[in-house]
This record gives sequence, C-alpha cells and structure tokens, in this order.
Amino acid sequence: MSYKQKIAARAAKTISTGMIINLGIGLPTLIPCYLDPMVRVMIHSENGVLGAGAAATHENAHPMQIDAGGGYITVNKGASFFDSATSFAIVRGGRLDIAFLGALEISERGDLANWIIPGKFAPGIGGGMELAQKARKLIVVTSHCTKKGLPKLIPQCTLPLTAKKCVDMIITELAVFEVVDDELILIEIARESSLDEIRKKTTARFKAAEGELPAF
Repeated sequence: MSYKQKIAARAAKTISTGMIINLGIGLPTLIPCYLDPMVRVMIHSENGVLGAGAAATHENAHPMQIDAGGGYITVNKGASFFDSATSFAIVRGGRLDIAFLGALEISERGDLANWIIPGKFAPGIGGGMELAQKARKLIVVTSHCTKKGLPKLIPQCTLPLTAKKCVDMIITELAVFEVVDDELILIEIARESSLDEIRKKTTARFKAAEGELPAF
C-alpha cells in the first residue's frame, strides 16, 4: 500500500452513513475506494454534482461526468446535477459534514495554505476557500513532508493562506492530529512510524494525547 493509499484508507474511517462530504483535488479522490460498503454517503463536487461515486476507470469514463478538478468520475443511483450557484449555496450554507483537502502547509493553530506557491502557475483558489471555512469539519490529507523533505506542519504558514484556523484534523502517512483550541494534538501514530520520527519531521508544536496512542 502506497503512502497515499494509507492516508486515504485512514481518512475513509472518519466517514459515517448519511454524511454529505466533499473531496478536494488529488489525494482526497482516493478516499471512496476505501469506504466500507455498508457506509452510504453523498459526495458533493463544486462543479455541480451531489452523489458522485469513485473515480472512473478508462472503461467506464463518461465525457460529461467530471469532478471539480476535471477528473472523470462515476455517479451513484439518485445523483443530482445543478449549476454552480446551487453548488456553492450548499457549501456556504454549511451543508457539508466533512471536506477533505490537501495541503502545502498547515500551521500549529490550524491555518491552511494549499493553493499556490508564489512564482509557480496555479489555476486559482477555486472553491477551496469556501470549503475550508464553511464545512462542518475540515480534514487535511497530505504527505507529512514536501518532496524536498521539509515539514508541512510548521509553526506559521509562509505561503498565501486558504483560510485561518479552519483545520480540524490532519492525516498523514505518519500520524493523525486534531486541532483543539488552537493546539495541535497527536492522537494516532502509524505502525511504521514512531513519536521520535514525528518530532523530527514536524516543526509545529504539538502535544500527544494522554494514554497509549492507537496505531493505524
């Protein structure tokens, strides 16, 4: 299992039947592949879909069925399609139980930067700002470090922010954190990792939850 698959599998466990969720571009789109078959959810996409399914394969891709990132998707029975105004009314009205987003940086108090590195091309912030602020719960799914090995969980974001104090949970291949009252709390450790490794790869201040931390 790759690190992305591991993160997606852990993220899927946060989802319960009856929820309305939104999946950001990239890693979050893997989450439906790891949902328990007994869990029934409605997946929302900002481009106007409610009831999206897993990513489409080459064999079942439909040219008119895409997500907000332009990836081909499947749709479940009972899915609905609507314009962007209706879609963002769902977001801004606080109807989403969970939004899953990726990250470039996360601060120790839960600020999120995930849409641009100055000097590099980016298509725009898209719906990320609204999702980060209006979802009932925001879960960040991301590698623990950048491709250059630099920590993503840092004291203060240096990149342009998506939103301030918006992150509720962070899931990486090494650990699971919750943000509680502007503090980063370590609640789970990956079986392949250790507290020492997490401390070495995290410059943000954090506290470990009391008791023995569960593994995932």
